[in-house]
Amino acid sequence: MERHTRQRSPKSDQQSDESTRTEEATNKQTCDECGSGALTTSEDQGELICEECGLIVETTNIDRGPEWRAFNHSERQNKSRVGAPTTKTMHDKGLTTQIDWKNKDAYGRSISSKKRNQINRLRKWQERIRTKDAGERNLQFALSEIDRMASALGVPRSVREVASVIYRRALSEDLIRGRSIEGVATSCLYAACRQEGIPRSLEEVAGVSRVERKEIGRTYRYISQELSLEMKPVDPKEYVPRFCSALDLSEEVQSKAREIIDTTAEQGLLSGKSPTGYAAAAIYAASLLCNEKKTQREIAGVAQVTEVTIRNRYQEQIELMGIQ
Repeated sequence: MERHTRQRSPKSDQQSDESTRTEEATNKQTCDECGSGALTTSEDQGELICEECGLIVETTNIDRGPEWRAFNHSERQNKSRVGAPTTKTMHDKGLTTQIDWKNKDAYGRSISSKKRNQINRLRKWQERIRTKDAGERNLQFALSEIDRMASALGVPRSVREVASVIYRRALSEDLIRGRSIEGVATSCLYAACRQEGIPRSLEEVAGVSRVERKEIGRTYRYISQELSLEMKPVDPKEYVPRFCSALDLSEEVQSKAREIIDTTAEQGLLSGKSPTGYAAAAIYAASLLCNEKKTQREIAGVAQVTEVTIRNRYQEQIELMGIQ
């Protein structure tokens, strides 16, 4: 049998010889300041630097980095000439283009009616071709619902990203079959709020949703169990700053309410109680102790609980603390 050997081209041999000679020259070169042979090439500027004394030996190397300089993250984002980062909040992860709704040209001038009709047709077809099947259309609708409810609740961008990731996981596990898209989207948003430590009660989430509270709670329990979401119990102290801000109460009342919650929770009074009602009762007790009295109806309206809940939790808290 004949053996076929691959012959190396003269061009590849020449390139390898040149790189070898460059490495040997670098290894033989020494520092003019301290005489050390430990020279290295910096990754950002492409300069040959001595590791012992820090002297720049050569600056003629090619700098393959950008021509601009940035000293913090915001400057780096402004000067970077790349597209927008991918995001889970859009069904196509933001990779496709989108025609702006403004009927103006690059100079900010209004376009003609003929051109406006053409742009409207392009915009319509752009929306159509972004989704190729019913599955993508449903995903687009669900993510838009999450974005709408997150805007109404005033939660940060990170919560929307987490909610979109949870919804995509539920979709891949086929947990949406037999359930409404709005219910699953709302449940994912509530789960994301709890994971990110953003205090939003189930009543608040149901207030901006198109489904009932009972369905949201049932779907949330099912999704969190199937996806093994680790949820910590909600701390009532997380609601105190927002409730006190809405009631225009001072920092002294907030501090006193936190103290009441810590003292009573350590003795087991919080077990089995609603965190929003517990926080509302502590705020009511703290407002009385600090002479900034607010009525139970005002606090109940902000916390979205009943006045009976506040009275019951309030009586239990002051009895446990021995306050007359």
